Amino acid sequence: MSDPAWSLHSRLKEDTIDIGDLPLSKVLVIKDAHYPWLLLVPRRPDAVEIIDLDEVQQAQLMTEISRVSRALKEITKCDKLNVAALGNLVPQLHVHIIARRTSDAAWPRPVWGVMPPLAHDANEVQNFISALRRKIWLG
Repeated sequence: MSDPAWSLHSRLKEDTIDIGDLPLSKVLVIKDAHYPWLLLVPRRPDAVEIIDLDEVQQAQLMTEISRVSRALKEITKCDKLNVAALGNLVPQLHVHIIARRTSDAAWPRPVWGVMPPLAHDANEVQNFISALRRKIWLG
């Protein structure tokens, strides 16, 4: 389902760890240990809004959001999931899936701009990625 003309936006490349591809979307972890924070980026050139995908792709994106959200909730035992497609700074269509806790630094506000990003512990992030990959059928 990938298009050879598609490439990941440079800002997303810089701010994330690539953990694999679902049928439609690239799955990324945001480099901020404050929150378990994932992105799904549909591999479609020029997609800015969800409505830029055809109906089949929109349904596939919802399936992937649900699969990844379910896995993230199971792994983190979070209090709440935040799921959003904003794209105000990065125009490339991407969906944020963030595991939130009532004790996190930003609760109950959105996570953006509350704390400077915190680097992940290498072992912890690898364990998280391995668990996530198993749960969403990436390996």
